[in-house]
Amino acid sequence: MLLSPAVMRQHTIRKAVSLEGVGLHSGKTVRVTLSPGAVDSGIVFRVGQHGEAIPALPDSVVDSHYATTLGRNGVRIQTIEHLMAAAAGLGIDNLTVRVDGTELPALDGSAKPFVQAMLSVGRTPQGARQRPIRIPHAIGAGSGGRWIQIVPADTFRISYTLDNEHPAIGTQVLSWTPSEESFIAEYAPARTYGFLKDVGFLRKSGRALGGSLDNTIVIAKNGTLNGLRYPDEFVRHKVLDLLGDLALLGRRIDGHVIARNAGHALNLELVLAIQRALGLEHRAAVRVVPAPLVTEPAEALVPAPGLATT
Repeated sequence: MLLSPAVMRQHTIRKAVSLEGVGLHSGKTVRVTLSPGAVDSGIVFRVGQHGEAIPALPDSVVDSHYATTLGRNGVRIQTIEHLMAAAAGLGIDNLTVRVDGTELPALDGSAKPFVQAMLSVGRTPQGARQRPIRIPHAIGAGSGGRWIQIVPADTFRISYTLDNEHPAIGTQVLSWTPSEESFIAEYAPARTYGFLKDVGFLRKSGRALGGSLDNTIVIAKNGTLNGLRYPDEFVRHKVLDLLGDLALLGRRIDGHVIARNAGHALNLELVLAIQRALGLEHRAAVRVVPAPLVTEPAEALVPAPGLATT
């Protein structure tokens, strides 16, 4: 758990809740069921009713391009970051996630629907204490115009700079000390985004097949094709993705994360660097399995243009 430092007990949800929607990259309808998790189990994914457990830990990550993907023994679960961010933002430590497919549903492109689902069933404290991660020294990854680091601090904080030459984005900067209230109101609803010019390439490579104006901010030559929820929604979504990727550590962090133009790949590099620096490795690495190429025509799967590259 990353947020709510005053809450020292582990938490889970009170009962199961399900959501259904289209996968952002697969374009296929998928149902996901969130159920209470046991103490110290963390967040665990399963494909189908009896699928093998895939823990949401750094060693389970098999792909971090365009989305964060977990895998084990050839089974993959894609686009977990918004659910992970929702759990972190609500202080939920333990959760079982059953997915009828290989990707979580995009829903509206943000973490808001996952937050609403978890709040609808409530949370419950458990009989074990949290074990926060304290950062003893600066740890970082990346260089030049794309980098990320974490430095010692008494509480968790994120400072993020997003630069893009497109006039709809420009330079967006924020610094945030998370609270549950601010997460729910100001960050969970921030949607993923992508550029219209990249649609063809992504769909030919089997990605963004489920992207649409309903789940993606689509940026065209002269601006966005749909409205914004916040003037700086782009950088807010970057922070949301970062929060979800940091949750792979499975524990709340005390430290100040500072990033510039980072994405899932750099977020994972930071997570792995923290793991190595603090000696947190405790599982064997999962073999990376190449993603299958989706060959269905995009036109048959997507009713509206859109994509996501965050």
